[in-house]
Amino acid sequence: MVVVSVLQRGLTSYNGCLASHPLLTKACTSAVTASLGDYLGQIISHRPTTDLRSMARYATFGLVVTGPLAHHFYSLLDRLVPHGQQGAALKRLLLDRLGFAPLIMFLSFYLLARMEGKSHARAQGEVRQRLWSALKMNWRVWTPVQYININYVPQQYRSLFANVFALFWIMYLTNKRRQAMEKE
Repeated sequence: MVVVSVLQRGLTSYNGCLASHPLLTKACTSAVTASLGDYLGQIISHRPTTDLRSMARYATFGLVVTGPLAHHFYSLLDRLVPHGQQGAALKRLLLDRLGFAPLIMFLSFYLLARMEGKSHARAQGEVRQRLWSALKMNWRVWTPVQYININYVPQQYRSLFANVFALFWIMYLTNKRRQAMEKE
């Protein structure tokens, strides 16, 4: 009963924030999710200490990149391909999977490498080395999630819905990045 009450109050508060500051709310939600995903990824990979700088990088990426881009992409998607249009579900999914997903994946590899202090050339190398395999995994994992998200979840909740799944995705990506960095 207490848990339900807390969840109801949280959802009411979230809805109020969405109504008054939708972009900021989604950006902050993405920042918290990204940072938490990185933290949990560190725990799973048995890191002896918590890398707070890594968590800050992921939070920054969520706040500045993922949250705002997702907010604007979902809005644009509804304008470009309205729900009633013939074949809308497939068109929306293709725009997401072939347009938005590669962009976010590219930005995550490149910008996180740059935030780690790596040079432009080294960040480009990481993108070349890791993007294609990560993107293929993204398509496998995220396609059913995004099909539901962009076709059945109301626009104002799409970022939140995606963030729930992103928590696990970020855990996966952080572990992959750490494994690759340990091999270097």
